[in-house]
Amino acid sequence: MNRKRSIVFSLVRGLAAILIALAVATLLIFISSEGESLAEKLAATGDALRQLLIGPLFRSSGGLNTKNLSDILAAMIPTIFTGLGVCVMFSANEFNMGAEGGALLGAFVAAMCAIYVPMAAGIHVVFCILMGAVACGLMMLIPALLKTRLGVSEMVCSLMLNYVVMYVISYLMNAHLSDKSKGQIQSYPFESTAQVPQLVDNGSKLSWGFVVAIVFVVLIALFMYRTRWGYAIRMIGINKDFAMYSGMKVAGVIVLAHVLGGVLAGMGGGLEMLGRYETYAWRSLPGYGWTGITIAILAGNNPIFVPFASFFIAYLDKGCNLMATYCGVPNQLIDIIQACIFLFFAAEQFLSRYRQRLVVKSTQEELRLKAASVEGGESNA
Repeated sequence: MNRKRSIVFSLVRGLAAILIALAVATLLIFISSEGESLAEKLAATGDALRQLLIGPLFRSSGGLNTKNLSDILAAMIPTIFTGLGVCVMFSANEFNMGAEGGALLGAFVAAMCAIYVPMAAGIHVVFCILMGAVACGLMMLIPALLKTRLGVSEMVCSLMLNYVVMYVISYLMNAHLSDKSKGQIQSYPFESTAQVPQLVDNGSKLSWGFVVAIVFVVLIALFMYRTRWGYAIRMIGINKDFAMYSGMKVAGVIVLAHVLGGVLAGMGGGLEMLGRYETYAWRSLPGYGWTGITIAILAGNNPIFVPFASFFIAYLDKGCNLMATYCGVPNQLIDIIQACIFLFFAAEQFLSRYRQRLVVKSTQEELRLKAASVEGGESNA
């Protein structure tokens, strides 16, 4: 199947999965909507769907809601980074689930550097975020080395590592690093020099981290498709045995994929923490890593498509919050929608017949072109 038809198939498959997920969501909204008669339930379902699909961008009067748009873009910052990190690791066929704990660790280390390592303005915030990224990269060495040296499953190891990170941070905050003068477990305030500046001043917490995220989308796309290291990562993901016999250092490239994925997840957590909050108060896993997995699957492990997938998830999340606020629909609906999308994207046989038809059509066209070129060569002879 040629590249054009492959892209068409990916788009059709993605659109079909999204539409099925939205159909399931519509059914659940109808079931949970208030109303005694069928007409009332249909009207309530229509209002809820309007909040889900239109409310995040447009006001009831019809104008563009810039505040909601800024909220959506702000919510994309950490998930773009975790999505990119998962894309890199999944491209190497490494099912590392540690982006969740990586975002938490990156946020924690960046926050501690913002409190206890005073530096000059302009340098401080960069240093904090880099330290968070480095810490997460080092964390990802654990599943990477266990996989390459001992054959330990990176999926199991990284999943467990998420909770190890969470409980270690919880212990440090409870026992040593919290501000005892406050009524809850939180750190001391960040230095003003360590906070990421806001991109717009409308209360949305849309920081310059969004611009940084878009820059890294371009950088990771260039890395994956324009460098030999990116080629090696993708080749190992396609066929590890072939890559090994062709002379590639498979173990080293696998470690590189894990570490790079961790660096990106940690950077996303650091930017989110210093761009949105003034103290560190996270007490559980933030959910950005799990969302990053969904985003990577939606994007087909292509970094260029990560911002679009992230926007889609953030848009649905905002719509679900609006439904919960104005229509009484549980906002956990976003988890159901993500689960449906994940299910159909992960199902290898979903639209397999359509893909087979495209493959056959491409093969027939190639054979016709080859036959025509052969006939043209014989006539010239």
